[in-house]
Amino acid sequence: MNKRRFFRFKSIHTSIAVAFSCLIIGTTLILSYNTYRQSSDSVTENSVQYTNELINQVGTTIETYIDNMKSISSLLYNNGQIRQYLTMTDPHSEVGQSLVNAIESSLQVIVQSRNDISAILFIGSNGAVISDREQSALKSYPELIAQDWYTKAKNDAIYISSSEVEHVYHNEYPWVISMSQQFRGDDRINKTGVLLIDLNYTIINDLCSHIQLGKRGYVFIVNSEGDLVYHPQQQIIHTNLKSEPIEAILASGDGQLSLKENDHEKILSIRTTNFGWKIVGVTYPEELVGNKKKMQLSTVLWGSVCLIIALGISIVLSFTLSRPIKKLEANMKQVEQGNFDIRADITQADEIGKLARSFNVMLVKIKDLMKQIVHEEALLRTSEIKALQSQINPHFLYNTLESIIWMAETNKMREVVKMTMALSKMLRYSIGKGEQEVSVSMEMEHLANYLTVQSMRYTNKFSYAIEVEPELQGCRMLRIMLQPLVENAIYHGIRRMEERGHIRIVGRMVDGVIQITVSDNGLGMDKAKLQGLLGAGQGPDSESSKDQGLGVWNVHHRIQLFYGTAYGLSFESEPEEGTTVTLRIPCSELEVKDE
Repeated sequence: MNKRRFFRFKSIHTSIAVAFSCLIIGTTLILSYNTYRQSSDSVTENSVQYTNELINQVGTTIETYIDNMKSISSLLYNNGQIRQYLTMTDPHSEVGQSLVNAIESSLQVIVQSRNDISAILFIGSNGAVISDREQSALKSYPELIAQDWYTKAKNDAIYISSSEVEHVYHNEYPWVISMSQQFRGDDRINKTGVLLIDLNYTIINDLCSHIQLGKRGYVFIVNSEGDLVYHPQQQIIHTNLKSEPIEAILASGDGQLSLKENDHEKILSIRTTNFGWKIVGVTYPEELVGNKKKMQLSTVLWGSVCLIIALGISIVLSFTLSRPIKKLEANMKQVEQGNFDIRADITQADEIGKLARSFNVMLVKIKDLMKQIVHEEALLRTSEIKALQSQINPHFLYNTLESIIWMAETNKMREVVKMTMALSKMLRYSIGKGEQEVSVSMEMEHLANYLTVQSMRYTNKFSYAIEVEPELQGCRMLRIMLQPLVENAIYHGIRRMEERGHIRIVGRMVDGVIQITVSDNGLGMDKAKLQGLLGAGQGPDSESSKDQGLGVWNVHHRIQLFYGTAYGLSFESEPEEGTTVTLRIPCSELEVKDE
């Protein structure tokens, strides 16, 4: 309920303006956000595509270098001089030395013509060593055959290493990428050799280091075993100050891989070469949109301009729509204040104009009906009050006369006089002079006469006390309101008791309201009977009212009919403990002419 009220406004102008504003703001924000996201996604997509093209070019170039090395290896593999030298029993003989010179000359020509090749070396199982350099520059045979490039070139497979420092020549430690392949002699068993071709690492370094992928983006290469071939921060990687998700890269195929790094997203574009290397381009989406700030400012600026214009239009439109409604509301407020002569002066042809015309017709009919109702209510009110007021229980009158006769027969003349006088005063008070209201003192005097008669009828059955504050004596109240309450206490509360009962009437002023309580210590009532005393639909002819004598319903109905629904009777009762009836009426200090 509170959430609903939060969105309710007292003014329809405000409601329409807020509704339009919320709709416009929501639409503007959604469109602006979608526009920015689509632009950003488009730029990101183009940048990722550009990255893929770059790493494809890098991969193609590297594959070309490796293919060239394989072509050279294949050419040398089919070289007859090398095969002849490999099968020689004594490679150091004069014939072997002439073959070495010829082969070395061929290797020197290849290396000198290719700046991407660092060195070419052939080592045979017969102890032969052939290089494009002088033999004195090479390390010893045992040192050469102990290196990885030699031991891993098995089963005629081509082994391509990651970037490493080569230890082939004395006092030279170049960074190279090595490709080694096993050669076999004509017998294919005993006579073998390994061909080594070193690719200059600077070729790959220059190729990859010049690629710019934003301020932080870069390219790196990893082989199929997870070793880094190239990385722009390779020294930092080796010191474990930085790491790359190698396992995720090896497990992933070609395409994009999105990862988190220090709460920043990065996109890895992966391309696998035909020999197993993976070339990875690393880009950061937050840097791909180079004019991100400009796009944001432009979106905010134009969104704000459109928003201000739309809000202005919504305010003007809401004012135009709500103006006739406010005018009709002002007319209704005058009707609330009792002015039924007002007319709504709205001539427009839409639904509001139709509503105004219906409002005018309604006022005419209401005014006619009010005149009729006022007249009928006045007649009904007067006749009903008089009818209720004049009711008297005939059984009470019969029983009282029988008691007087019985006392006369027993020569109790004093009691006869007292009871007859009290009954006479009661009858005269009931008939009255046509006045609806009497003073509180007169009502209490009538109540005392009634209690006198009843106490003489029910000898020693109950006692009573009347306590009324002096300031109430001059106040006005309806005639015969307390007698039915006391009668109800006697007949239904005390009469069937074995012990003697007590009735107490207390009158006092509470916050400007007359409050009179009638309490007894009789049998009391349960909750069901208590709730039915003033139940809806009960009237003076109902079973409950007949059972209650004149009935408390008559009293309650008369009070509300005369004084309004804010006044009337209330009950408190507990079985075997008694009942208390509280009567509340407004206080009127006008003096009442006593009878």
